Amino acid sequence: MRLDKCVTVDNVNQNLLRVRYAVRGPILERAEQIERELEKGVAKPFECVVRANIGDCHALGQKPITFIRQVVALAACPQLLASPDFPEDAKRRARDLLDDCIESSVGAYSPSAGLALVRADAAAYMRARDGAPASPEDVYLGSGASDLIKAVLTMFVENVSGKPPAVMIPIPQYPLFSGTLAELGLVQVDYYLDEERGWALDVGELERSLRGASAGCHVRALVIINPGNPTGQVLTRQNMEEIVKFAYEHGLFLLADEVYQENIISKPFHSFKKVMHEMGPPYSQMELASFMTLSKGWAAECGLRAGLVELVRLQAGVAAAFRSARAVMQCPTVLGQCALHCVVRPPRAGEPSHEQFARERRGVHRALTERAAAAHSTFNSIPGYSCNSIDGSMFAFPRIELPESAQRAARDCGLLPDEFYCLRLLEETGVCVIPGSGFGQRPGTWHFRTTILHTRDQFQHMMDSIRRFHLQFLQQYP
Repeated sequence: MRLDKCVTVDNVNQNLLRVRYAVRGPILERAEQIERELEKGVAKPFECVVRANIGDCHALGQKPITFIRQVVALAACPQLLASPDFPEDAKRRARDLLDDCIESSVGAYSPSAGLALVRADAAAYMRARDGAPASPEDVYLGSGASDLIKAVLTMFVENVSGKPPAVMIPIPQYPLFSGTLAELGLVQVDYYLDEERGWALDVGELERSLRGASAGCHVRALVIINPGNPTGQVLTRQNMEEIVKFAYEHGLFLLADEVYQENIISKPFHSFKKVMHEMGPPYSQMELASFMTLSKGWAAECGLRAGLVELVRLQAGVAAAFRSARAVMQCPTVLGQCALHCVVRPPRAGEPSHEQFARERRGVHRALTERAAAAHSTFNSIPGYSCNSIDGSMFAFPRIELPESAQRAARDCGLLPDEFYCLRLLEETGVCVIPGSGFGQRPGTWHFRTTILHTRDQFQHMMDSIRRFHLQFLQQYP
């Protein structure tokens, strides 16, 4: 007797079939196959796969911040509080966090919005950063920023005007946004960043995008990624004010993805919360969702899965509904919350852990600065490559001029030209990067995104491999 499947591609939620996430897409799947082939002794023109597809700092050699790991270890195993091997400020921090946990155990659920201590100190962090009021009641913790971004986007699913709801996102963008919009059934409205002006955000382009979309959908929100991912640019203060005015004039909810704020190399960072506050009414009265994460910056604890969103000036009923929806999810990992607390309240001058913490933090910043400069210099020295300066984040997004013969070869394989290029790069060098088409790009332009987080030797090996491959590629496809 044949048993039919209950769920098929015809009756499954059709939105799921439209979800794409290039960062863990076909190129990575092939890279994983190659790794297994290497383990079996299959001959390759390289010794190992160099994963540059995702910003997983610790996986690429960045060392954990000692203070974070000490606090997490002490919170997870309170018996260690009696050990002389841990500094007193780490012990105090762990005790404070455990006092905020039910039965002093990180194995117990926390409140759905997160531990009160973490939310209170997150609000204090933002008050100090922005010079603006911040309340713990507006802070929600989650299992990384991705969890919280999806939760906030869920607020816009309702069709309230007879037109399908839509959200504006930048192109290029981090495909969490395009994938989440597809899953939720929200229309994606693209606006292009200006590559020729260092990935600037032109308000005229926002106006063009909104006008083009408004006939067919109801645009309800605007996503800004600052610092940019995959592009690495940092918005100027003037540009941010123009964006705020645009959102106000068109009644758009502003979502500020600011998760790379601790990865800025040289330019000053201004949060949208700060800019709106200093602009005064009516802009300081607008709704805003701003996101931070434990996964990036100097902490880079991707695996502990913790992030926060500050949701300000929501209507009371909307805030209550959001809290109820978060309660359904119980709570984010409590150990992750403990680590996040070390980010919003790091060791202070005069505390036992401060000197080591400051030294480790400087080391992370120095390495990122060196890699950004090296990536920018190397890519711009390769014929047919161009790359804007990397001001923040941990990626480069170089542009590649691909010969028409290579584009024809790609079409013959059923691939986009940048997919073809990245797959050939992987097969011939073991370097795994992600095609720009996975992030979005202007038609007729081709890019890829690579992390710049590897150790110095591995990073240099990757740059040398890309240069060598490209020169050979141009010989094959003149």
